[in-house]
Amino acid sequence: MKLTFSIIMFVCVFSALQAQDIVGVWKTIDDRTNLPTSHVEIYKLDNTYYGKVVAMLRDDPATLCSECKGDKKNEPIMGMVILRDMKKENDIWSSGYIMDPENGKEYKCNIYMKSNLSLELRGYIGAPLFGRSQDWIRVK
Repeated sequence: MKLTFSIIMFVCVFSALQAQDIVGVWKTIDDRTNLPTSHVEIYKLDNTYYGKVVAMLRDDPATLCSECKGDKKNEPIMGMVILRDMKKENDIWSSGYIMDPENGKEYKCNIYMKSNLSLELRGYIGAPLFGRSQDWIRVK
């Protein structure tokens, strides 16, 4: 009886911990218009997280990143990695960068998991105090 209870508790705790991960597809919400703009798939390679655009909700999927710099200049936004080098540190994913395809600028980034269905991303220059936040909603 005790062994069965222990196994059930382990499975429940393990499932809850697995659910608290940012891996998955997220609907981005523009912080200025409050409208959905895209779906971004966050994935993990080794211990680092990345995010790429997998759906365009307002713009043509063939839209190019005319404001981007370097190798992303005039490349399609669809499929573009816009979130990179994120590392989980306690309950925050940080130490990485997010790129805004509208202006081509890259910002330091922190990700906070508000719930299993909602993220807050904070892009900033210098310190998080000097930045903008966006909410992303998990796509089922």
